[in-house]
Amino acid sequence: MTIARASGTHLPILLALGATHLLNDMMQSLIPAAYPLLKDAYALDFAQIGFITLTFQVAGALLQPVIGMVTDKHPAPYSPVAGMMFTLSGLVCLSLAGSYPMILASVALIGIGSSIFHPEATRMARYAAGARQGLAQGIFQVGGQTGAALGPVAAALILVPWGQPSLAGFAFFALMAMLLLTWIGSKQRTIAASFAALRASAAKGRPPVRHAPRTILISMTVLTFLMFTKNLYGESFRSFYTFYLIEKFGLSIPSAQLMLFVFLISAAVGVLVGGILGDRIGRQRIIWFSILGPLPLTLILPFADLFWTGVLTVLINIVMASAFAAILIFAMDLLPDRIGLIGGLFYGLNFGLGGIAAALLGIAADSYGVEAVYRLCAILPLAGLAAWFLPRIDDPNRA
Repeated sequence: MTIARASGTHLPILLALGATHLLNDMMQSLIPAAYPLLKDAYALDFAQIGFITLTFQVAGALLQPVIGMVTDKHPAPYSPVAGMMFTLSGLVCLSLAGSYPMILASVALIGIGSSIFHPEATRMARYAAGARQGLAQGIFQVGGQTGAALGPVAAALILVPWGQPSLAGFAFFALMAMLLLTWIGSKQRTIAASFAALRASAAKGRPPVRHAPRTILISMTVLTFLMFTKNLYGESFRSFYTFYLIEKFGLSIPSAQLMLFVFLISAAVGVLVGGILGDRIGRQRIIWFSILGPLPLTLILPFADLFWTGVLTVLINIVMASAFAAILIFAMDLLPDRIGLIGGLFYGLNFGLGGIAAALLGIAADSYGVEAVYRLCAILPLAGLAAWFLPRIDDPNRA
């Protein structure tokens, strides 16, 4: 018997989910990657750039928890396919957009597509994981983080030389994702039954764990706050890192986009390592490591030269990204029968809170400059000390 079968882990499905997450997030990441072009073409200020992100991410945030609650009661294995149709439409509209309102409408379509994709894809990753939840979420998140990192590379190699109309060509990747998601959806009944059998076997002779409402409320509040602080710091890079590099070090747009790619790909390393270690040493230890680890580095970053800026941003992102799988699985362990809601809520939070952050940071960048924004964000990891109030719960995977 292989390790995968013994643990109930369906690796081919996890890899396919990671691939679709890569394609989904790559298409999303084309939006911030195109900001320098859109800024010049439409004479946008930083506040307007921030509101593009706000529109995109709020469109993704508002629907995700609702879709998650609906699919918890009525599983919809093919709903991510419908989400990809919205993404495809948004990319084509963005390639043809000739005004700021049209840009906002286009990115809203892409956000809606993401909101439909994540809840059911998160459920499928949970089912396919079996007993190796950290590994599964790591694989799933590696796909998303790698896709996000490929956006700047696509911008440097395709968008910069070919311009805004070239965005329509990326609709091909939406079609690829739809084919993969159709195959994954056909497997849901099989892997759901396998996961249910594994849980029943693990719980044999033991009463089911039921956490007190107060424990759930405190935990979800703290986890939400941790997600917000991490996303606020990360959004300062996703939306404004290229402008920071161009303004402070005089880099060209392609060079700045490639540095953004290096920064974002490091998150893929962080989520995979964090997911695997979380299975071994527990979720809360990973969360604490991701809080305390980056603080000295974020304080040094605003004063570093170009070389050390690259080194520090990679290290910061690896450490900060290591906690995402731990936060998500911690929430799933609290509410094991609400996987769609948890996936929708936390991915929705990523979108919605990130959009609010981008709008606020854009206003601050217009008023005080991009460098001042990075000095302000340097102290954000301190907010993660709120994890002190996170109740200790049994970690089923460690047991």
